[in-house]
Amino acid sequence: MDALARLWRSTVGRKALVAASGLLLWVWVVLHVAGNLTLFSGPAAADGYAAALRATPAALWAVRAGLAAAAIVHVAGVVSLARAGRAARPRHQAPARRASTMAARTMRVGGALLLAFVVYHLLHLTVGLFHPGFLPGHVYDNVVRGLRSTWVASIYMAAAVLLGLHLFHGLWAAARSLGVWPESAARPRRRPAVALVSAAVALGFASVPLAVLAGWLR
Repeated sequence: MDALARLWRSTVGRKALVAASGLLLWVWVVLHVAGNLTLFSGPAAADGYAAALRATPAALWAVRAGLAAAAIVHVAGVVSLARAGRAARPRHQAPARRASTMAARTMRVGGALLLAFVVYHLLHLTVGLFHPGFLPGHVYDNVVRGLRSTWVASIYMAAAVLLGLHLFHGLWAAARSLGVWPESAARPRRRPAVALVSAAVALGFASVPLAVLAGWLR
């Protein structure tokens, strides 16, 4: 805990904590996408996958607690760094500096919208609120029924786009904050790789509401 406190007290340390927690959340996102894709194998596969996760409740809740801690560190770190940046920002800025600030501001807004979506998603498909016919344990049916509404499916697809954009900026920034890619790293070689990973995750999430609307999942 002392080491974390020392990291938090410095700007570089907070950037590292934001990057590390973001990467942990990214790993969970990739695993979540993989779990979502079991829906395309039918109700037995999707419901069986969910039942397997619930078979070890202690491990499941430990993972949930770890994800919650990572999310808190990530959000708190981003907010703290944003406040520190505003406090240190001069009143008169060059155009390039303003452009950089606008990109960061867009990233923060997207992150806030994603956080709101996560809360909605948990209430919708985990708790069953705002759901037309929630049945505990019936993951496949809950997803299909819950995403039949065009506007609900649109919310999920918009969140997938936001997630892709957030990952594109976040993965690149995290790698640089942790020293994986130095400042002088060749961007033409690495930017497309980050874009490809981010797009794959976004398409994986968007494929489910799209398949429901198209009637492929029913």
